[in-house]
Amino acid sequence: MSNEALHGHPEVVTTHDVHHDEHHVHHHKETFITKYVFSQDHKMIAKQFLITGMVWGILGGLMSVLFRLQLGYPDQTFPWLEDILGRWAKGGKISAENYYALVTMHGTVLVFFVLTGGLSGTFANFLIPLQIGARDMASPFMNMLSYWFFFGASVVMVSSLFIQTGPFSGGWTAYPPLSALGDASPGSKTGMDLWIVAMAMFVVSSLLGGLNYISTVLNMRTKGMAMTRMPLTMWALFFTAVLGVLSFPVLLSGFILLLFDRHGGTSFYLSDIYITATKQALPNEGGSAILYQHLFWFLGHPEVYIILLPAMGMASEIISINARKPIFGYMAMVGSIFAITILAFLVWAHHMFVTGLNPFLGSVFVLLTLLIAVPSAIKVFNWLTTIWKANIRFTPGMMFALGFVSLFISGGLTGIFLGNSTLDIHLHDTYFVIAHFHIVMGVSAFFGMFAGVYHWFPKMYGRFLNNTMAYIHFWVTLAGAYLIFWPMHYEGLAGMPRRYLDYSGWESFKHFAELNKFISTVAMIVFAVQLMFLFNFFYSIFKGRKVTTQNPWGATTLEWTTPIRPGHGNWPGEIPEVHRWAYDYSKDGRDFIPQTEPIGPNESKH
Repeated sequence: MSNEALHGHPEVVTTHDVHHDEHHVHHHKETFITKYVFSQDHKMIAKQFLITGMVWGILGGLMSVLFRLQLGYPDQTFPWLEDILGRWAKGGKISAENYYALVTMHGTVLVFFVLTGGLSGTFANFLIPLQIGARDMASPFMNMLSYWFFFGASVVMVSSLFIQTGPFSGGWTAYPPLSALGDASPGSKTGMDLWIVAMAMFVVSSLLGGLNYISTVLNMRTKGMAMTRMPLTMWALFFTAVLGVLSFPVLLSGFILLLFDRHGGTSFYLSDIYITATKQALPNEGGSAILYQHLFWFLGHPEVYIILLPAMGMASEIISINARKPIFGYMAMVGSIFAITILAFLVWAHHMFVTGLNPFLGSVFVLLTLLIAVPSAIKVFNWLTTIWKANIRFTPGMMFALGFVSLFISGGLTGIFLGNSTLDIHLHDTYFVIAHFHIVMGVSAFFGMFAGVYHWFPKMYGRFLNNTMAYIHFWVTLAGAYLIFWPMHYEGLAGMPRRYLDYSGWESFKHFAELNKFISTVAMIVFAVQLMFLFNFFYSIFKGRKVTTQNPWGATTLEWTTPIRPGHGNWPGEIPEVHRWAYDYSKDGRDFIPQTEPIGPNESKH
């Protein structure tokens, strides 16, 4: 088979292409192990990321249910908790140390292992080769390594739950000195070392994946697939990879310095600390915990968009398909993604307004932070304009995409408060912050992820998910998200601090007791519905309604030109050539026109 036949792109034939073709030939000799365990097929790796992320999602969600039980019912004991958790809940009540361990692990696994690894790992792997017209990633082997580093990181992180001193309990940001001093708390001992090792492996996984995504998009697009013809999902995943490649190494360097402080006798983050319990002054000099915060948040804020951009891209795609309209302002959307990528690197210090930051410097970061609202608003405007007067199909994927837009708007508006240094000083470390970032970065990204799963599940498994369970999943999760997090804004405005396990001893917060019970009850209901989604997912893989047509959603993009269950290599013959952009819907009296169809002589412009 010629290179042209394999890639459909005669102008770009590199040595990699040759290896890639050889790799493709070997696919027919795959064993069970090479096909399902150490697979180099991007689609199988995507499924591995998705299922690993789902396991983490359920574990992280369960942790939140446990500590919400403590927050909602601080005076009660639950003997069944001791049966399940053992020493973590002696007498049926979660101890303070274990409460903080649960909160730490909940934040760590959901931010990094689900919404970063699970979301990007799944959809970048699955969609990039399919939507740009490539047989696989630029380096399938590196892609496989990316997953196994991710899996190894998961094993190390989860193993910390089973050691005697427990997992790290100093918060998901791992600020020194709690993270740098082994004696700070039981969780600061081996649990912290395992946390660092797991996170370092996770960063390596992200870098391997990100470099692969970038080189695949730049080098392996099929003939005719100019950058300006790529679906918005591709643009979003491309810039997400750029963000990760530029920011994750900074976090990794921060972790390495942390390890030196813990075990090498260095003093990057420690200085002038007197430990009252042991009446001991540390010998460290010159270090500063603030340095760690700079390094952490230089990744931390791009991380928000590493999580959100894939969801934005997929929502754009799904909204346009189900509105049966072209996406409004394609180039403005691309420009917005680019602007967000640039600005994401320039706003990290708004997380540090209360650390003694120079007020003038703070005002610069206020300006830069508020500027990022401009491209975000452009995207929202374009989504709303796309659905304006549209003939909308309310598929489960579309419902979750619209839910994403709703949550992104709600959470984005409260970000304006926190981006303003004068307001942030009052709201910092209160429940207002929790409410804001859970809605805009947590739940909305989950909605983008769910939209992607419902929309591309037929391409992944050749079957549909059950619609009835999908609609229940959507409505309960959407209502639950607002019922859980909206009241937290009011608690935060009243000054209720985060990370406390019991508010019953505070006169000023006692009147929130019933509200806390309500929030905890809703959280349990929402978690139960996620279990139903899990059942729907695995049941439908084997028993779901079979897909009988190649293009069930009537979409224009290339992934729907492959067989219903594409093999490794994606297209059995030549890769199709692209002749137009990805959003020709409701044009010239036709419902949709695939990207592979040449532009007609009398065709109107979009």
